[in-house]
Amino acid sequence: MDLATFAVVAACVAVAAFVQGTTGVGFALIVAPIVGLLAPALLPVCLLVLMLPLNVYVAWRERAALDRSGAGWITLGRFVGTFGGLWILAAMPASALNVLIGAATILAAAATLVLPSFRAGRQAFIAAGLVTGVTETATGIGGPPLALVYQHHAAAVLRSTIAFCFLVGELISLATLAVAGRTSATQFEAALFLVPPLVLGAMLSRHVHHRLDGRVLRAFVLVFAIVSGAVLLFR
Repeated sequence: MDLATFAVVAACVAVAAFVQGTTGVGFALIVAPIVGLLAPALLPVCLLVLMLPLNVYVAWRERAALDRSGAGWITLGRFVGTFGGLWILAAMPASALNVLIGAATILAAAATLVLPSFRAGRQAFIAAGLVTGVTETATGIGGPPLALVYQHHAAAVLRSTIAFCFLVGELISLATLAVAGRTSATQFEAALFLVPPLVLGAMLSRHVHHRLDGRVLRAFVLVFAIVSGAVLLFR
């Protein structure tokens, strides 16, 4: 990356880290389209690496609110979904993948607007983990399914559990991509240089995350899912 490109990406990383540190989701949605436009060779590995320290911080900060049972079922589905994502990377054109995931995400978010409040059970958690494993491994974006199943939980539960699930899933995806020969030193170096703006955004989020209202969080989650689906659909 040249200096101007790096400055734009670094600013996006700082903003995205603040958003995810505050709400629990949003980092990949903000960063992936920008990196995909300016430095597509860095995806998805650079994005996955950057999210590791961010999710360690959020999960530890609100560890008391972690939904251990839900996280366990999601991780089970996430592990299986990783191999589906790897297969899709090799077999499906990027344009077809974007249409499939984007349409499914928008439909899922739209459904929540008309469905009554619900508490996700084991099957919903496994399904969310499965879809996240596929989408995050293939594109770097995996937040919408997890955000949707936790949209009616307390904000701290959503943030801590999604961060933990992201962390475990990112490690699985990176290991799988490495074994498949789909990582490079350049991707890791770019992530290393982007850690300072990531830390800045995450640290700023600690001053506002506890003030977020539950209804505001749910509205953000729905908008986040719809917008991320549209990004994938039209990217």
